[in-house]
This record gives sequence, C-alpha cells and structure tokens, in this order.
Amino acid sequence: MNNIILIGMPGSGKSTVGVLFAKALGYSFEDTDLIISRRAQKPLQRILDEDGIDRFLALEEAVGSTLNADSTVIATGGSMVLSQAAMEHLKTLGTVVYFDVPFEEIRRRVTNIRSRGIVFHPNETLADVYRERLPLYEKYADITVSVKKTDTIEDMVERLTGSI
Repeated sequence: MNNIILIGMPGSGKSTVGVLFAKALGYSFEDTDLIISRRAQKPLQRILDEDGIDRFLALEEAVGSTLNADSTVIATGGSMVLSQAAMEHLKTLGTVVYFDVPFEEIRRRVTNIRSRGIVFHPNETLADVYRERLPLYEKYADITVSVKKTDTIEDMVERLTGSI
C-alpha cells in the first residue's frame, strides 16, 4: 500500500501535478486514461464517440479493477469514481488523494469539454457532472487537498508532499 492514487474532476491537475509529485517522491507515474487509450488503441474521445459511454466506462473499470503498481503515483480519469469495483481495488493499493477544486475553477480550466474525453450523458453539463461526482470523490478520499485558483503546480506538489 505504498501507492498514491489521485482522484478529482477533469482539469483538477491530477496528471500534471502527479508527474511532478512522482518525481519528488522517486516514484513511478501511471495515468489510467493513457492505459485505457493504449488498450483501445485510440484516444479517449474516439472511444466515447465510436464505442459509447458504456464501453468507455467498462474499459475504465477494467483498468481500475486490475491495476497493479508499487511505489507509483496513479492519476485516474475523472469518471473512475463511478465504478465502485475499481475504487475498492485502488484503495487496496494505497492512499487515495482527492484534488478538491471549486467548480468555477474547473469550468475555467476545462476549455475543450467536448473533445477532451470526458464522460457526459446526453444533455448533461459540466455542472451536472461535478454535482454527480463530488460525493463520490469525498466518499473514496483518504486525504482531501483543497486547490485554490492561485495555486501553482509547485504549490500542489509541496502540499501533497506535506500531506502524505
């Protein structure tokens, strides 16, 4: 259980901060979105467009439920928390850290909302996704890191290092 699993909304900084945090710890880094893309042999958005949400979520659950890692920072996709099986497995691997970013900041950061590979149901907005996932992020988190608009990547890495 020496892994760090990062959860949070798309745009919360999991992948960006995760790489530098892994370097600071001397850990490896894995991004579940990249694993999904490699398995499907196409980008996330193409999986969603061509295969549909259910197929994407099944791939994500399969990755989250079977991932094996040691001394690794793992950045999950924002929708990983929709799979109880995946999250229960990930929690056995290490400490789950939730990047708690206010909605207005998420909206500011996520400018490529329809091409980024975010799971949206028909007629759903980013605010709807945020409201649906927020309780799940809070449920699975061992540690919550509040992110401010003024935080730099270095601030986040420093805060994480002090929290773990």
